[in-house]
Amino acid sequence: MTEQLADVGRGIHLAYERRGAGGVPLLLVAGLGQQLHEWHDGLIDLLVERGYDVVRFDNRDVGHSTHAGFRPPGPLDLARKRWSPEQYDLGDLALDTVGLLDELRWEAAHLVGMSMGGMIAQTVSARYPSRVLSLTSIFSTTGAARVGRPALSTWARMFGKPARTREEHVDSAVRMYRHIGSAGYPFDEPRLRATAGTTWDRDPRPAAGVGRQLAGIIKSGDRTRELAAVAAPTLVLHGDRDRMVNPTGGVVTARAIPGARAQTLPGMGHDLPAALWPTFADLIDTHIRTVDSRSSDAPNL
Repeated sequence: MTEQLADVGRGIHLAYERRGAGGVPLLLVAGLGQQLHEWHDGLIDLLVERGYDVVRFDNRDVGHSTHAGFRPPGPLDLARKRWSPEQYDLGDLALDTVGLLDELRWEAAHLVGMSMGGMIAQTVSARYPSRVLSLTSIFSTTGAARVGRPALSTWARMFGKPARTREEHVDSAVRMYRHIGSAGYPFDEPRLRATAGTTWDRDPRPAAGVGRQLAGIIKSGDRTRELAAVAAPTLVLHGDRDRMVNPTGGVVTARAIPGARAQTLPGMGHDLPAALWPTFADLIDTHIRTVDSRSSDAPNL
């Protein structure tokens, strides 16, 4: 996959990779602090084999995409909802995503988002319905109070001292994913270390961008009412062992989006374990093929 850079407007450029050109358009939206490679190659292979034109990308403030220049808010600022006048929100990240669709010359695409990426994909679906063929929201939430929140033990880890070196970053990622990862599946430490190392190599000292993204989530508040406008057929996937986004986040997401279908994956936490890649590929593929089948069966008016 060759990395490219898309001008999505407003001075923002997004790094992206594409495989399976000519297939069914499928856009993968990554989560908080995640880079495009965290949609793992093995999962991409399975989706391409099923006939998809797959694009994965870095949201702004991570990886090789445009980074903001203002200082991220600290924990007290986040608690008090005090941030820079330049602070963006999920609506801005959604507009970035639409700009990427424009650059790809895709009138519409199937969107799959995980965690914050699910929030971005939800927002695109609500605000730009003509651009979304279907939505798959993975371990995400609506921003509603008292649901879908990290465990207290997770908050403590999130606000730990930022890594100063590649080694510290990799070790920190291992500790975090031992905590929030899929306890029902084998912990693949070598793969995780390789992924975390690539993250640092592409974007050393990523903590500032992660802080700004987190502020963007908090600034967006409760999006429950807005999600009632989502018209795209929606699949909501969540694990029952998630310490980052409590499983109640998946429940309220499915309730907020008209006609959404929810499925709980036993043993899954806040990651995409390799053992579940075939399951993810099958669930996404079945959801999209069901949508396409309904569209082809619709009467011509």
